[in-house]
Amino acid sequence: MNALLAILLGVVEGITEYLPISSTGHLILVSRLVGLKGPGVDAFDVVIQLGAILAVLVHYRALLTRRAIGLVSLQRESLSLLLALVLGFLPTAFVGLLLRKTIKAYLFGTGPVAAALVGGGILMTVVELRRAKRQATGLSGLEHVTARRALLIGLGQCFSMWPGASRSMCTIVAGQLVGLSTSTAAEFSFLLGLPTLGAATIYEGYKSREALLGVGMLNLAIGLVVSFFVAWAVIAAFVGYLQKRGLLPFGVYRIVLGLIVFALAFRD
Repeated sequence: MNALLAILLGVVEGITEYLPISSTGHLILVSRLVGLKGPGVDAFDVVIQLGAILAVLVHYRALLTRRAIGLVSLQRESLSLLLALVLGFLPTAFVGLLLRKTIKAYLFGTGPVAAALVGGGILMTVVELRRAKRQATGLSGLEHVTARRALLIGLGQCFSMWPGASRSMCTIVAGQLVGLSTSTAAEFSFLLGLPTLGAATIYEGYKSREALLGVGMLNLAIGLVVSFFVAWAVIAAFVGYLQKRGLLPFGVYRIVLGLIVFALAFRD
């Protein structure tokens, strides 16, 4: 690991964390492509998510401040959003603690990542084409994220622990399937990333603290800063994009990338 590679991985994390194309999958592929591997690199890829988390806090600072103040006075919409985030987070926390070692042992490879990219791309494409055929737009506004919808989105988020599946893809598609508009599903996905990615970052950082020392604290800091600024730009652009267009291009991209990775991984 050096500064240039830390910048590269920070850019990849910032671009892919909130797009439905899998940040973990891309980081694994890019790391392997440039010859980086090992527990320190895997931990680095997880911990630099903190930059993307901070980007959400900054981008949604006005909303989060209003909801935080509303909690003090027990405002209904603030309590509703808090409950939705808790219910969306709990299934992933439970499954993550249960299957963490199994996932790291069997799914952090190019083959599983490629399979998840293709499978997720097909799912996104099917959902988008069905929505277009029905001319379904969905409910707009975070007030429509009820406790039931949040729990179902949380269950969908569990599938994102397979590298290559994409947390954004799983939560946005789950949000679409429970009746939300694509942009509202995406915004709830971003906010749900605060507890989900935050918990994963803290847990992985603590468990792999010795391995991270081998990567270098300066490189880690560079990756965090770069991922923050890139993710902040991506969030604003992606929300604007989704207010006018759907996820079909991302589904096609995933399928093509997954097939390329399959071909390269098994060409021998």
